Amino acid sequence: MSDLKQTPLHQWHIDHGARMVEFAGFAMPVQYEGVLAEHATVRDAVGLFDITHMGEVFVEGPGAGAWLSGLITNSIIKGEPGKVTYTAMCNEQGGTLDDMLIYRLTEERWLVVMNASNHDKIVDWMQRHLPAEGVTMDDASDRTGLIAVQGPDSQDLVGRLEALAPHVAPIAELGFYTHIAVDGPGGEWIVSRTGYTGEHGYEIYLPAGAMLAAWEELLARGEDLGVRPIGLAARDTLRFEACYCLYGHELSEDWTPLEAGIGWAVKLKKKAGFIGRDALAAQKEAGIPRTLIGLEVEGGPIAREGCPVLAGDREVGHVTSGTFAPTLQKKLALALVEKDFAEADLMVEVRGKRLATRHRALPFLAARVKGDPRAERALS
Repeated sequence: MSDLKQTPLHQWHIDHGARMVEFAGFAMPVQYEGVLAEHATVRDAVGLFDITHMGEVFVEGPGAGAWLSGLITNSIIKGEPGKVTYTAMCNEQGGTLDDMLIYRLTEERWLVVMNASNHDKIVDWMQRHLPAEGVTMDDASDRTGLIAVQGPDSQDLVGRLEALAPHVAPIAELGFYTHIAVDGPGGEWIVSRTGYTGEHGYEIYLPAGAMLAAWEELLARGEDLGVRPIGLAARDTLRFEACYCLYGHELSEDWTPLEAGIGWAVKLKKKAGFIGRDALAAQKEAGIPRTLIGLEVEGGPIAREGCPVLAGDREVGHVTSGTFAPTLQKKLALALVEKDFAEADLMVEVRGKRLATRHRALPFLAARVKGDPRAERALS
């Protein structure tokens, strides 16, 4: 893995027994003690994730907000500093380039956080549409560390960082999708009440050089809480139970955010419009052709990504994500299907065998994610 990018915690992961894999060009820990144990730690206590592979671009200037608004589907202009917005960025045909978080740091300064696999594509897209003046872009991905602290005890644990970063105390007042920026070792730290697990949690953006000290401080101060490091495998099962989209699975340039179930983050009536708006409006008016549904597989193996979904002998869609949901103890799947068959009796084909399914409401684990706009909207 010598040719892969490494996070500031790379050697720590190796020294503590992590199994490392390639992910989006990075060497990343996929698991430490096992997926089921790590999943349970986050559901029942608190876990730490190294997610430094994510991309961070700061945007600044008097025209930054209006320019960003023209690139994304959701509305950000009316949000006060301190707000975080979940949104998507589309091409002219309405295909999803990426889903992302937008932080409003000040009146004229913003942070765009994108998926690691789409970093180069999104940075290039933004640069291609950058105005001649009034906006500057600063790709800080290579110098930014990112720690996710997730689980019922996450607020208690992050509050204990005060010895290292004295101004984190106000986290107790943070609502979902809000953040604070504070001075910490190495420079600016941004702490937000966000996450990708369906649990109460926080994400901490900090200078890469300060990351190891912060990571070890969290582990030491959270020993009584049962804190553990968590790998990418459990991150996936956790997000799956909460039915959060994963780019390349539930989101793609081949289909729109309306089809992927995040239409609540698409504001077609935004006054200034955005790239892809006309295509999305036309699709909505004509009738959204496909929709994301939840299925429980009755018997047989797990239905993994790409497995065909059938109504009788007709293939009407495919599985986007499928796994054994540890909290629910069931084999579940997310599937993108033709809308006319969204409520039909469906089967999935796994290894040449057709398996019966029954419909499950989204999100699968609703009670765990109350208050999170992505999951709460999925119930409607």
